Amino acid sequence: MSATTVPVRPRSTARARIRRRVLLFATTGLLALFALLTVSLTTGEIPMPAGTALRALIGLGDPGDVLVVQEFRAPRSVAAIVAGAGLGAAGCVLQRLFRNPLASPDVMGITGGASLGAVALIAAGASQSLIPVGALGGGLLSALLLGVFAWGSGLAVTRLVLTGLAVQAGLAAAVNLMIVRFPAELAGSALQWTTGSVYGRTWVEVWGAGGAMVLALAAALVMNRQLAVLDLGDDSAGALGLRTSRARLQLLVLAVVLASLAAALAGPVTFVALAVPHIVRFLTGPPTAASLALAGLTGAVLLLASDLVVQHLLPIEGLPVGAVTATLGAPWLLVLMLRQSSPVQRSHG
Repeated sequence: MSATTVPVRPRSTARARIRRRVLLFATTGLLALFALLTVSLTTGEIPMPAGTALRALIGLGDPGDVLVVQEFRAPRSVAAIVAGAGLGAAGCVLQRLFRNPLASPDVMGITGGASLGAVALIAAGASQSLIPVGALGGGLLSALLLGVFAWGSGLAVTRLVLTGLAVQAGLAAAVNLMIVRFPAELAGSALQWTTGSVYGRTWVEVWGAGGAMVLALAAALVMNRQLAVLDLGDDSAGALGLRTSRARLQLLVLAVVLASLAAALAGPVTFVALAVPHIVRFLTGPPTAASLALAGLTGAVLLLASDLVVQHLLPIEGLPVGAVTATLGAPWLLVLMLRQSSPVQRSHG
């Protein structure tokens, strides 16, 4: 006679715990995003109750309230949400693709290239609706430069980061040179691309870049399975039938598109793409099928919150949101590089 035992399933328990954490994180993020959006629509020089602002958002109520909400507050808030989501997803893709925590569009020079493309179109007097096209072209250019200079090192962490910073600095110098040569009436409009700002966004810009961003985010979710297979390592991914080189190129281009479209709306905003994947990983654990979506949600919350800080909590009027995120991002990047320096030296020395 044999005793009947109940099998223990620690893996199932761990998966259930991760699912609960993901669900809690997603619910909290959505509630925070809704709360921040409500605050952004109701506060300002003309404060209004939440009900009034929400009615004005759909065109109901006092014409003055409708004008303030629909033409000034809503486009700025939606631009921050869309740009933040794109940056968060781009950072998640890049860090998993290169398997290092320092990879992000701002560190690797992609947002600098996007700014160069956008400023070039502003200098040419192009329509605002074409700015996303210029930003995308500039982002692809910076990615090409990064690949030319860093690919020979096997994409080692230190070489990748230093090359990206060099590319970013060179592109920033080119942007500043263009702004100095601008007529006075264009210099102010172009200056926002050097610091990162969602001030003065219009629905034309939001619908143009935002529509493309939705398609890019959908493509990222579709390609999440390939990214998950690559997480296993190139040998395992190849054994499962994935063409790793092709998949990496597709994912890299997708990350560049996401970051460039975000820069088209907000300029070269730093820190968001770098920090968001770490926040998601810290709170939800190893990457799951929901990681990309959570990264996009977290980026939207972080950038909208930073813009509200700029508008209502800091005494300096007109401060761009990029100044706040850069202030937070500089020490974050330093800490990450210090944490990575010892392993990098041992593995590549």
